Amino acid sequence: MGVTTVIINAFALFALGAAFIKRPAGARGALAIAVRAFVGLLPMMLAIILLIGLLLGFVPPATIAAMIGEESGPVGLAVAAGIGAVLFVPALIAFPLAASLLQAGASVGAVAAFITSLTLIGTVTLPVELRELGVKLTVVRNALGVVFALVIAVLMGRIL
Repeated sequence: MGVTTVIINAFALFALGAAFIKRPAGARGALAIAVRAFVGLLPMMLAIILLIGLLLGFVPPATIAAMIGEESGPVGLAVAAGIGAVLFVPALIAFPLAASLLQAGASVGAVAAFITSLTLIGTVTLPVELRELGVKLTVVRNALGVVFALVIAVLMGRIL
């Protein structure tokens, strides 16, 4: 466990202790809500972890490295951004997948493109966006999402 993880968890436990001291009933209620939310998310999280395991079990690391690794260049960034754009996965669930992709040989830039496009581009939600926001705003928002995803991917690839 890293230092950051220890600090965050220690702070959370401290805040929970302070909440129990200040308002025990409110803290118990908040804790009950958190447990219900965790139990509600658990099936989806387990399914995603299972899918990640299957993906990494059936797709060799060499294939992942060839498609979205350092040597794949701009094509790898585009592939990763495209995959992220069409998936409808909560970002919180996508982070373990991103870590697994990095361990399997994906480049930092490609993983950044994947995560960024996953959160910025609404391919799955496109019909709702078109109806609620209109064609012009939807096209502009998604086009900017593509541009930002690629810019962030290139910057992350160079920085890290």
